[in-house]
Amino acid sequence: MSKTPTPTPAPAPVPPSAKNRNPFAVAMRPVNAVVERFIPSALVFAVLLTFVVAALALLLTDAGPTAVLTGWGDGLSGLLAFMTQMALVLLLGHMLANTRLVRRGLARVASLPRGPVQAYVFVAVLASALSLVQWGLGLVAGGLLAREVAAQMRAKGVRVHFPLLVAAGFSGFVVWHMGYTGSGPLTAATADSFVVEQLGQTVPVSQTTFAPWNLVAAVVTVLVVAGALALVAPRGTDRVVELEVDARAAEVQIERPVTPADRLDASRVLTTLTGLSLVAYLVVYFADGGTPTLDIVNWTFLALVLLLVRSPFEVAALVKNAAANVGEILLQFPLYAGILGIMTATGLIQIFSDAIVSISTPQTFGVLAFVAAGVVNFFVPSGGGQFAVQAPVLLDAATQLGVDPAVAIMAVAYGDQWTNMIQPFWALPLLAIAGLKVRDILGYTTVTLLASGIVFAATLLIVGPGA
Repeated sequence: MSKTPTPTPAPAPVPPSAKNRNPFAVAMRPVNAVVERFIPSALVFAVLLTFVVAALALLLTDAGPTAVLTGWGDGLSGLLAFMTQMALVLLLGHMLANTRLVRRGLARVASLPRGPVQAYVFVAVLASALSLVQWGLGLVAGGLLAREVAAQMRAKGVRVHFPLLVAAGFSGFVVWHMGYTGSGPLTAATADSFVVEQLGQTVPVSQTTFAPWNLVAAVVTVLVVAGALALVAPRGTDRVVELEVDARAAEVQIERPVTPADRLDASRVLTTLTGLSLVAYLVVYFADGGTPTLDIVNWTFLALVLLLVRSPFEVAALVKNAAANVGEILLQFPLYAGILGIMTATGLIQIFSDAIVSISTPQTFGVLAFVAAGVVNFFVPSGGGQFAVQAPVLLDAATQLGVDPAVAIMAVAYGDQWTNMIQPFWALPLLAIAGLKVRDILGYTTVTLLASGIVFAATLLIVGPGA
């Protein structure tokens, strides 16, 4: 009598959690876990960084505790004039991004992505384009766009990872110093800047911001960063954190005028006339041979705000809304100015720069200067403030090596924007809009740091000593 064959056991089913996963997204988990657990708030980060820099100054320089303390205290007010310019850039960018016309434009374009990966790439590319035009606009619009895309995707029933969307919005900031409002190139193009005193001439933006090699690098960086974020995007059964509620802020509403004073506050005439006056001034300025400076950039965007708003009442409402996001950055500016004061007074910044420059050749100078600028930016995340202190050192080294000053200027610019991706300072306005913490996005912006760094280093290596 034959035995009934024992059936072969079926293969154990693969757990749903192990199916259809993006290996790059899985590889990001340890990074995200470390970031979420150990990265403090931006304010605490600035305070801790102050003590780290003070300790480095004591260890690596001849400065004593009194010199370090004095350098810090004197440095607290060292960036007040520049802080005012930067505050205006951010304030006006925030106001412009929240005007009715721009908000509606963002809402319209936010409907274009059809799937999650398209959404991440779209936000990164558009935020980059806006940052190249005006960095404050790019920061704020990046946050608004991420929130708008998340809300529209939610309404369509499409699941998107909101922290990655916000990281994509902030990733646009990685090209800001290559664009129109880059403070380093604008300073070098300004007639009364320290660059003119050192070199005996200005360095026009045609040789820096609008140099063909910088424009190509900007485009390549945007594409590479967008592609890298697409690679690490959650897929299949990967964990997705959606926007919990539709948190889009309402547009500013104009109150019905009752008194003659109300009618003035609700009239478009005064804001339009002031805006047109600014436009007329800018036309005359450029017709007389003027070049873009930080002040001119600010007046350009103030003119746009005044022409787009409906009344002085709306201007006041936009300022009030923007102030909530600018405030925390203004509080931290003196702390980073104090860090800059320590590094300058003790010679620590000279040590960082000299260590890199000492091993440079004309061909490798740009790359090594870029790395040095990236290190310094981590401690002093102020493009203009860092440029004012570090650029003279690097411009002098460039002269000695026979390197075009434009290469040194853009190396500082590239380094400054590069490590912003792991420095929480400038993420604050965007995070406030999104309602997230820096630890929620830092794992993804580290990917942006790595991807963009390859492009920046390769660009400077190819350019070499320049013209």
